[in-house]
Amino acid sequence: MIPEIEYASKAKINDFQVEKLRELLVYLNSNSAFYKRLFKSHHIDINSINSLEDLAAIPTTSKDDLQKYNDDFICVPKNKIVDFVTTSGTLGEPVIFALTDKDLDRLAYNEAISFACAGVSSDDIIQLMTTIDRRFMAGLAYFLGARKLGAGIIRVGNGIPELQWDSILKFKPTYIIAVPSFLLKLIEYAQQHDIDINASGIKGAICIGESLREQDFSLNTLSKKIKDSWHIELFSTYASTEMNTAFTECEAHQGGHQHPELIITEILDTNNKVVAEGEAGELTITTLGVEGMPLLRFKTGDIVKSHSQKCSCGRNTNRLGPVIGRKKQMIKYKGTTIYPPAMHNVLNDFAEVETYIIELSHNSIGTDEILIKIATLEATEELLQNIKDHFRAKLRVRPKIEFCAKKEIQRLQFPKMSRKPMMVIDLRK
Repeated sequence: MIPEIEYASKAKINDFQVEKLRELLVYLNSNSAFYKRLFKSHHIDINSINSLEDLAAIPTTSKDDLQKYNDDFICVPKNKIVDFVTTSGTLGEPVIFALTDKDLDRLAYNEAISFACAGVSSDDIIQLMTTIDRRFMAGLAYFLGARKLGAGIIRVGNGIPELQWDSILKFKPTYIIAVPSFLLKLIEYAQQHDIDINASGIKGAICIGESLREQDFSLNTLSKKIKDSWHIELFSTYASTEMNTAFTECEAHQGGHQHPELIITEILDTNNKVVAEGEAGELTITTLGVEGMPLLRFKTGDIVKSHSQKCSCGRNTNRLGPVIGRKKQMIKYKGTTIYPPAMHNVLNDFAEVETYIIELSHNSIGTDEILIKIATLEATEELLQNIKDHFRAKLRVRPKIEFCAKKEIQRLQFPKMSRKPMMVIDLRK
């Protein structure tokens, strides 16, 4: 189930997206209160937008706009909305997204072709280790996508290694969908209960929420730990509620493929100019085919690199590299710029670290401070020094690190109403 457009020439893909963009502009100008105001206030003639480069004439949209004018983005009457979802609220108040029946069909198609990109077929069974409730779009997308593809799906939900293994041994899934760090818990449980994980029939894991790779696409520490014990393929997938679209790796593992039918991407610098090939910038998206709440030039807040050369799988689509970090979570620490994922990578090098949380704050002179709280069974001065030395070797900085009770860290990671663990608490103003 792989669309032909993904194998088309760059020129054909470009022409296809321009036509879809024109349709979107007409739709927004007719149905979106927010974008009608935007076009009018900035004197934008939508008929003058005749190329993807012409998008630069239109101001970008931010998460702040969505939070402030949420209802003005909705393009359909309330009786056409069949599903309400919310963003996770990691960097602020959650935003409501309204989906129509057509949007759910699009969501299913998006995930079906994303699964196909990772090699999943109608002959496979997928075990879903994320929640499908609590207004969470991703879990619903996975279920709908598997159904569209014709694959079987086991809706176990998140957590509980015992229940996960009971389902794996009972139903024999061939793929699992999970947060990578949870795979380590599955491995640990299997080793403690004499389960031969490499005889389980699992071929691969589609991983969400955490990075698997370095910027050169080599395996990072977390994925190496998984593959050292469990000989399965690991596929990274990146998505967000705002995008209604996923970027999933193919068998080449060289970044998540863009679906030209569903989304237009720009990688912008701090002045909203497109960065050069291979440079990092903020992912800015325009959704195609969305009926309820389409977005135009929406800045996601995620810093990434785009790769446009043809993939060895034969696709000509652009690919996104691993997320470097969230723009709002950038840390300037003692003259060095750091993003939390780099710190996650350092901490994952230590088997002694059971769990952790990173707290960001401002000191008395307004500069950034980092406090990392760690839970471990071996709270020794030697371990603390080793971690600090590893930070200096890898990132050229030594943040403040302290030991903390595991229960206290877990309380901080899972605040009330949270759908996923929070690994970073940003207390900066």
